[in-house]
Amino acid sequence: MKLSKESIARMAEAYKGATTQHVAERAVTKNGILAASEDIQVAKGLSNPAFAFSIDVDDEAVANQKQSGRCWMFACLNFCRFHVEKELDLPRGTFELSQAYLAFYNKLERSNWFLDHIVATADKGLDDREVTWLVNAPMQDGGDWDMVCGLIEKYGVVPHAAMVETACTNDTAQINTALSHLLRQDALKLRSMVREGAADADVEAAEEAMLTEVYRVLCVAFGEPPQKVDFEYTDSKKEFHGVYGLTPLEFYRRYVGIDLDDYVGVINVPGEGNPYGRTYAIEDSDQVPERENLYLNVDMPTLKAAVIDQLKAGEPVWFGCDVLQHCDEQLGVMSPDLYDFDDLFGVEFSMDKAERFAMHQSLPTHAMMIAGVNIVDGKPDKWKIENSWGTEAHGKKVGHNGYYVCSDEWFDEFVYEVAVRRSFLSPELQKALEGEPVVWPFWNTFNPVTSL
Repeated sequence: MKLSKESIARMAEAYKGATTQHVAERAVTKNGILAASEDIQVAKGLSNPAFAFSIDVDDEAVANQKQSGRCWMFACLNFCRFHVEKELDLPRGTFELSQAYLAFYNKLERSNWFLDHIVATADKGLDDREVTWLVNAPMQDGGDWDMVCGLIEKYGVVPHAAMVETACTNDTAQINTALSHLLRQDALKLRSMVREGAADADVEAAEEAMLTEVYRVLCVAFGEPPQKVDFEYTDSKKEFHGVYGLTPLEFYRRYVGIDLDDYVGVINVPGEGNPYGRTYAIEDSDQVPERENLYLNVDMPTLKAAVIDQLKAGEPVWFGCDVLQHCDEQLGVMSPDLYDFDDLFGVEFSMDKAERFAMHQSLPTHAMMIAGVNIVDGKPDKWKIENSWGTEAHGKKVGHNGYYVCSDEWFDEFVYEVAVRRSFLSPELQKALEGEPVVWPFWNTFNPVTSL
């Protein structure tokens, strides 16, 4: 269609007759879309001051990822922290694992993954879809459950004091820009070497030299990661403990006290092309090659049942969702009834979950922890969420000391992935985990390289 003066005039005339939208216009132009469309009764109903849940497993002090995209990492380390505190009988809120430590190795592994893929695609043109996808964002922060598990199983964990946050871990934009520049110019060199017939050994030697530079940049920005750590703490009984000279892997195996292989990524991605009861993998997504990114797709009742079983067992749950959909960040409330865009604009917003996912209208953008659930008449009606955005924003308190609450309806629509113990899945689903996965293409919306 060609926009003409006549067609625009008809549009303007139609708007003149939409009397309710003139009221909305005044509200929106002064207050913005969200404030003008928010149902305060829904917001207040979910943000009950009591903040009570029939199953409540965690009330840890909320961490703060600040201006970084490390939510997937923070959520997993919060999950590990829960187990460390339980194992050592630590007072709540007195312990934290180093996010900077894992962030260092994540960016080193991501750089290695990028250069390997540049070599593998060197015969393709720069306008090839995969090559374009690679060089579009050589370095960013996103990740997923299996990726952080791979990092922990390979590099271990350390207490926060052993490698603290820096300006560049708190705000990753500058380091991502610097590393992207470095990696793009390295990509040009590697592509030329391969196209000119360089020996594999020479290409590998060039890669190692490039990664040595990446390591140097990361040390300058993050500090050099410790090879050994000392750990001193006082437990809830006021008894002092000290352990010295542990490697990060020794610390993980000794104090986290769980086997991450026991946990699997369970997803809910509806749609005709995504049958339930199957395991999925994503092409070119394994940035830590020692652990494959795998997803078991199930219907939402099955997913929620596994989550509730794990909560009943006294254990929180890592999960991925589309956090900013129908979310009041200040109140820490998420509900599909929170904002009424239909009435505000006089148009219908009607896509279902499968359609929103297929059209990239909704996708997993954030990872947090499920810390509790409220069960009424045998069914969940709201969920307690431990976020990693701190307790204040713009000088105002956020949620309930940084904790959020989502309605069960919001959970259905905007939760995409949870990490649960295999034992909470049926025998049939456990068997499905062992089957050959369906491989989604690298551009799939679920690719952790470009999502969480």
